[in-house]
Amino acid sequence: MDKLVFLFPGQGSQYVGMGTDLAAEYEEAADVFAEADSALDFALRDVMWNGPAEHLSWTAITQPAIVTMSVAVLRVLERHGIRPVAAGGLSLGEYTALVAAGSLSFREAVRLVRERGRLMQDAVPIGKGAVAAVMGLEAALVEQACAAVIGIVSVANYNCPGQVVVAGETEAVDAVVIKCSELGAKRAIKLPVSAPFHTVLLQGAGQLLRPYLELANIGDPRIPVVSNVTADYYTPKHAVDLLVRQVSCPVRFEGCVRRFLNDGYKNFVEVGPGTALTSFIKRIDKEANVISVENKAGVQKLLEVLS
Repeated sequence: MDKLVFLFPGQGSQYVGMGTDLAAEYEEAADVFAEADSALDFALRDVMWNGPAEHLSWTAITQPAIVTMSVAVLRVLERHGIRPVAAGGLSLGEYTALVAAGSLSFREAVRLVRERGRLMQDAVPIGKGAVAAVMGLEAALVEQACAAVIGIVSVANYNCPGQVVVAGETEAVDAVVIKCSELGAKRAIKLPVSAPFHTVLLQGAGQLLRPYLELANIGDPRIPVVSNVTADYYTPKHAVDLLVRQVSCPVRFEGCVRRFLNDGYKNFVEVGPGTALTSFIKRIDKEANVISVENKAGVQKLLEVLS
């Protein structure tokens, strides 16, 4: 495998204990966790390593935790001389991609995503929004179902063929779940997520995030980074606008991966907690090479593959 594309996971991939083995084995990883605590003035690693899971699931904690975990893995891979030629991520993971590309320092990234998480969670009152996964139904039919019901609901994530996520007002999401089942979906189920991320209901949160982004030192990426909003590469001077729009626009992860594939990239590494992106990539293109790295065993496996 050469010409590696690093892809970074988003919210939902977190789990208590993530990163403990890396911090024990690699000084580079331990330094990342310590830097996160310093940047946030809060013992983030204590929640990451010891829980409780309920606290780790709070969006304002989840988002910096996942970025911290992903950057810890990134630094370990860099220690071994393994660096990407391009990068991307799913939603939150796009911030980690910008760190990998040299556009954003880790310290600024972890602070930004704490505010992003807080603003996104506060945007819609608990119980007023809902999220559901739809599997085994073409995206166009899911879009049709969203358009046919009363209320605000839309596709929030285009993950891979046969799997999309819808979000919006609770009653509208409930109606879409029923409609998609009638249209032949294999499964259409509500998810334990309270905030309808990546919908128009989050536009206000995106605008509130803008001043934090404008104060951050976001430079041009040194390697290509694909945006979830456009499924195309970041261009100079447009990072703030893209990250503002990303909060309320659908995540076009499948489109991002196809952008890479169309440009000749075939080798992907999922860097950070979980293996969801690996599963999506395999469904997008069975010929793509993909490996996930989230712990010491994953690092060793990648080293063996590359040797």
